[in-house]
Amino acid sequence: MSKIGVAIVGTGFGQKVHLPGFQTHHKTEVVAVYHRNLDKARAIASTHNIPYACSSIEDAVAIPEVAGVSISTPPFLHFEMAKTVLKNGKHLLLEKPTALTAKEARELYYLANPHSQTATSRGNSRSIATMDFEFRFIPAWQMLAELLAAEYVGEKRLIKIDWLVSSRADATRPWNWYSQKDLGGGVLGATGSHVFDYINWLFGPVQRLSAQLITGITARPDPNDADKLKPVDADDSCTLMLELAGGIPCQVCLSSVTYQGRGHWVEIYGSKGTLVLGSDNQQDYVHGFRLWGSQGGQPLAEIKIPQKFEFPQVYPDGRIAPFIRVVDKWVEAIDAGESLTPSLREGVYSQLLMDLTRESNATGTWVNIPNLDKFLRDR
Repeated sequence: MSKIGVAIVGTGFGQKVHLPGFQTHHKTEVVAVYHRNLDKARAIASTHNIPYACSSIEDAVAIPEVAGVSISTPPFLHFEMAKTVLKNGKHLLLEKPTALTAKEARELYYLANPHSQTATSRGNSRSIATMDFEFRFIPAWQMLAELLAAEYVGEKRLIKIDWLVSSRADATRPWNWYSQKDLGGGVLGATGSHVFDYINWLFGPVQRLSAQLITGITARPDPNDADKLKPVDADDSCTLMLELAGGIPCQVCLSSVTYQGRGHWVEIYGSKGTLVLGSDNQQDYVHGFRLWGSQGGQPLAEIKIPQKFEFPQVYPDGRIAPFIRVVDKWVEAIDAGESLTPSLREGVYSQLLMDLTRESNATGTWVNIPNLDKFLRDR
């Protein structure tokens, strides 16, 4: 069976995670790489034995061997690039956050949806779009999902999520797109997009939310002149109060500027017991997750992760193994001819909650979350 030819668009995270993931997968082959600087694209292609180098997304999708495109560029580039991919009938694997707004994400959803009036006409073929929401594919998280489905904690009383890291705690780290909210910078897009997806996966939809976005470091050195500071308006911390279906409260605290932050933890307290999932690894947001449980007031005890959930192979960069599982899902969907979770539908939902988080922060009020199907219809 022939492999799916893939173009890599984005050479930061893309070169560290997407490229080795696709080159490892038995059903994909990297045939092209994009960089806005053609010389750099050619250098990367030469280093990794990739046949084609491109400096425009249009050139990448025009290559006959390219059947799918992975996009891991900064968020402000996602929408136009993904539109080009989908309008040219190519499959899409897209990094989070989906776009800059939920309306943009919704437009991408309709371009990939064969029942949409705006979808391009390609006979019986269609573009398959998958989001890289990789927490769904990490062993400890999959075990947590299984225990929740089995009602291990009983009726949920409180959910608490902390994701506190120090990746941008150093105020001398230079200013870049991440410092600009209009370009999709900030902790909400970087980590909140993941959190909104896995809350929906593990606990169901959000009914309403109240949020505060904080910019703790308000200026960073100009990358072209270290003696000058440039203003930062993107959030580096975020606090959220969510009300889930049935009135279940969920507290979320995110920050990228917490020296010795506790890492990434999800705590679920219920009528029958407690589940705690967490990792204090500050260098790798995938490696290190462990799961503890308790029922009937007994002490917390670590829960062994069954072999069925374990990665067949792990890599020095923990992000590669779950990414390969995302590629598995993408390939499965392409073979089946229909999008599978996590698809652009999940991407729209995550983006919608991000938009409403910003609205709540701006208005200082609780914001109701519309039904996703209704939001998708109300174009």
